[in-house]
Amino acid sequence: MKETSILKECEKVEILTLQDNFIEITASDNSAIISRARYLMHGEIKTSIRAEHGFSAIVRTTTAGRTRTLLFDFGFSTDGAAANAKAMGIDMGEIEVMVLSHGHSDHFGGFDKLVKMIGRDGLELVLHPAAFKQKRYLKFAGNFKARFPEVTRRKIERTGVRLRETREPLSLLDRNVLYLGEICRRTEFEKGMPHAFFMDKGRETWDPIEEDTGIAINLKGKGLVVLTGCAHSGIVNTVNHARTVTGVNPVHVVMGGFHLAGPAFEPIVGKTIDELKKINPAYIVPTHCTGRKSVIEIEKAMPEQFILNMAGTALTFSS
Repeated sequence: MKETSILKECEKVEILTLQDNFIEITASDNSAIISRARYLMHGEIKTSIRAEHGFSAIVRTTTAGRTRTLLFDFGFSTDGAAANAKAMGIDMGEIEVMVLSHGHSDHFGGFDKLVKMIGRDGLELVLHPAAFKQKRYLKFAGNFKARFPEVTRRKIERTGVRLRETREPLSLLDRNVLYLGEICRRTEFEKGMPHAFFMDKGRETWDPIEEDTGIAINLKGKGLVVLTGCAHSGIVNTVNHARTVTGVNPVHVVMGGFHLAGPAFEPIVGKTIDELKKINPAYIVPTHCTGRKSVIEIEKAMPEQFILNMAGTALTFSS
C-alpha cells in the first residue's frame, strides 16, 4: 500500500454527524454517499433528531479491512449530541480517540454526556493548549459582552479523560487520521473573528482563536478528506495547511464549519468560493457556522460538488 510519511491511504471514510444546525427528517435524497437519519422506530414514526447551533461528528476510517473510530467535537447543549447518538442507536464504545477543534461552547458543551456514553477511562482527547484560554467573550455594539463558558483541564481530567495538548500536527489511529494543529494563515482576506476577545493579564485583547483546527484523512486514489471545526483561521487556509503538512495535494472532500455567517464575513464569501473552486474538491459540505446565505452561494457556485449536511446524516466516501 502506498503511504505518505504522515498518513496511510484509507479505503473508506464515514462521517456521521451527531450535531449540526439543520435537520429535515423527511429528506429523501439517500444515495451511495448520503444516508439520512431515519424517523422510524419499530415501524412507528417515533425517532426525532435534534438540530442545534453546534457540531459533533463520529469519523470512521477503514484501511485493510480494519475500521478505526474518532469523535470530533461534542456539540453545544449538555445532551443534544448524546440524545442524537441514542436515537440513532450508536455504540459510543467504539470511540478510540477524541479531538476538540477549539474551546468554544458550541463544540464542547456536550462533552460530559458523550464521554459518559463512551464509558472508558484513559481515553485520549487531543487539543491545542489555547483551548484553555480564559475569560473569552464576544463584544457587540453598545459594548455588550457575551461570555463563553470556560474549558478547563480540571473539568476534563475529572472525567477520566487523558489530555494530549499540541500545537503541531499529530498522527492518530495508527496514521489513519492527522490532527492538523495550529493553522498557518496566509490568505489576505481570512482575518478571523473581529468581535472575539479575551482578557489577557487584565487587558482586553483580540482573540485570534488560534487553536481552531481540523483533521485530514487520505482517501486512496482520491485525495484528502478535510473536516474542520469553525475554520476561524479561514477554510482556505485550513485546507491549504492540510495539503502542506500531509504532502497530499488533491482534495476530495472539504467539510465543516466555514464561519461565513453574518455581515462581518459575508463580504469574503465570493473570494472564499473562488479559492475553493481552485482547490476543486469532489465534494463540498458546509456545516454549522457557515451561515444560510453563504451556504446558498456555495451551492449555487458549486452545485455538482455540494452536499447539504444535517444532524443525523452519515456521509460515506470510498476509494
